[in-house]
Amino acid sequence: MKALVTGGTGFLGSALCRELLNGGYHVRVLDSGWRERVAEDLIAEGVEVLAGDVRDASTVRKACEGCEVLWHLAYINGTRFFYEKPGEVLEVAIKGAVNTIDAATDAGVQRYILASSSEVYQEPEHIPTDESARLVVPDIKNPRYSYGGGKIASELLTMHYAKGKGLAGVIFRPHNFYGPNMGFEHVIPEVVRKIVTGSDGLQHAICGVPIQGDGRQTRAFCYIDDGVHGAVLAGEKGQPGEIYHVGTKEEVNIQELVAIIAQILGVSVEVIQEAEPPGATRRRCPDVSKLESLGYQAKISLREGLAKTVAWYAEYYLRQIGRSRANG
Repeated sequence: MKALVTGGTGFLGSALCRELLNGGYHVRVLDSGWRERVAEDLIAEGVEVLAGDVRDASTVRKACEGCEVLWHLAYINGTRFFYEKPGEVLEVAIKGAVNTIDAATDAGVQRYILASSSEVYQEPEHIPTDESARLVVPDIKNPRYSYGGGKIASELLTMHYAKGKGLAGVIFRPHNFYGPNMGFEHVIPEVVRKIVTGSDGLQHAICGVPIQGDGRQTRAFCYIDDGVHGAVLAGEKGQPGEIYHVGTKEEVNIQELVAIIAQILGVSVEVIQEAEPPGATRRRCPDVSKLESLGYQAKISLREGLAKTVAWYAEYYLRQIGRSRANG
């Protein structure tokens, strides 16, 4: 079976490609936000990688030819971008969903799988949160909600526009996937950077770590290996027209997260509270029982996953410090 993965050189996308390859798929990627070394690795592993933008309908149609499954992951990620270019975030969301659904329909694709987000809930009413919780855009004037709003629109298009075209659509909502090389616009890489730089390359035993708000905000972090396994399970076995949470129930607050990362790095930290941006979510943890009914089980604990992730980012930031010192 041949699968097209949009956004396939991204963090989740590249891991998904490898999971699909291991499952016997022939995999093609369409991506405009190239991570060149990732793309080269995927090509070496047998993935066909095409450069192209999901906002261009003709490009998407060509990429979709001969495919039986379409995984739509292409999106603009990173909190900074929600604020800096909300119009582009929404354009990629809406045009990307419409173009991939149209192309999938014309190419005779059998299954369309959309990667949504836990951001569609903003501040959930219930914890743990199941898939029936209401989706919210609290303030249409706040550019932060361009991300969640675009995902809500993409879900609506999958549920109704795709269904009207006879295309079987399934949605999965990832909850805080993390792992090595996940990018730099996320809390875990940011905390590692602050500790490594604040301790002068781990040379000092204690340092201050600025965080947004009081640090009592909670998340349930899901290691990428568990995440892609759950995503493929939802995509393959999930019922058309249904939504599945992918994540873990292991909830942790940000102060605890900072303490674990500091312990891994061998540094004591003093948390420095800074202003929390408008629209920040206080608590988020998914109910994954619906996916568990398909056979899902998260296997990697937070501490185990953080050990791998923190090691990767610490090495990266230490190399940066080393180069800076070498250059005077």
